[in-house]
Amino acid sequence: MLAPPISAEAQSLLALGESLTDRGDYSAAEIAFRQILISPDSTTVEQKAALIGYARMFRRQGTHTKAAAIYEKYLKDYPDDAHVPDVLLDLGRTLRAMGAHRLAVSRFYSVINSTLKLPPHGFDHYQLLAKTAQFEIAETYFESGNFAEAEKFFARLRLLDLAPVDRARAHFKSGYAAVLGGELDQAVKIMRLFLEQWPRDENVPEARYLLATSLRQLRRVDEALAVTLELLRNQQAQSDADPRKWAYWQRRTGNQLANEFFHIGETSHALAIYQGLVALADDPAWRLPVLYQIALCYERLRTLDRARETYQAIVDGAKAGTNAELNELAKMAAWRMNNMSWNDKTERQLTEFFSTAENSDPKPAPPPATPHDASASPAAPPKAL
Repeated sequence: MLAPPISAEAQSLLALGESLTDRGDYSAAEIAFRQILISPDSTTVEQKAALIGYARMFRRQGTHTKAAAIYEKYLKDYPDDAHVPDVLLDLGRTLRAMGAHRLAVSRFYSVINSTLKLPPHGFDHYQLLAKTAQFEIAETYFESGNFAEAEKFFARLRLLDLAPVDRARAHFKSGYAAVLGGELDQAVKIMRLFLEQWPRDENVPEARYLLATSLRQLRRVDEALAVTLELLRNQQAQSDADPRKWAYWQRRTGNQLANEFFHIGETSHALAIYQGLVALADDPAWRLPVLYQIALCYERLRTLDRARETYQAIVDGAKAGTNAELNELAKMAAWRMNNMSWNDKTERQLTEFFSTAENSDPKPAPPPATPHDASASPAAPPKAL
């Protein structure tokens, strides 16, 4: 009877090393793996498994240089092994973490090439590795700042026979790369299509943020406003999606776009967004600062009664709390109300002053009549001196 490829003792050490790695006890994990590697009785299969586990331990620890060295040793010692594509994939990820993006891309391409040389058994696994390597190439270009290449690769991945979640992710990342690469018109097209095709994907709220900010940069302000308001009204946060993620992107999108609109003088657009933002939460720490922005918009739009009401709501809302920032905000709101009252009083006094002055000034006397003769002929010219 043939001996098992991995002895019970080695299997126990491998399992222990993996468990210790996952728990973050890297020193103890290293001891477990090294016991196999230095043992003269360990088989080739045991050595291979220990090397892979040892490299993974260094990756989890963040010691990428050592991890890369172990992976390279594995490829040198076992170039025809069936695990070569997996090792190349992890080596590429390790090199990318080290900032060696070109080498990482090279290793990911090697994954694709190596899967073509392997025997037909395990075809599904090798096909998955090849697709994963293409994803990693796109991610590496994205991380390195080569957004044009990243957008191309992610766009190609959308056409592959991938799981829906992976196709949606590739679609989103292609649009994100277009945004970062400055191809805003292309980004708008990609993001609109993404939102249409994948309305319940986890990246939808961030996609709406990217779409809104891209439209704003393209000066398509009405479209940017519509996208932002749609995000603020969306009830997806209350469904099976991650409510915290939705809340984060709602607040970030609304704040950024509203502030930008206010800054460029699109006050009515800013007001509409702030009004959507204030309804997102009842917490005074959230509501009162947004109400302050709403009051500023009313003040700029000369809707002064609404501005006073909103400032007063801030003053009243801060009374019950002990939050120092809200108390300071209430002081600012009270100052603006006093300033508005002073401006109103001054304007009335000036209006009354100029109105009174206009009515009390005597009318200037008419100029003396031009002398003329009885026949209404022009007056004689003056005599020469």
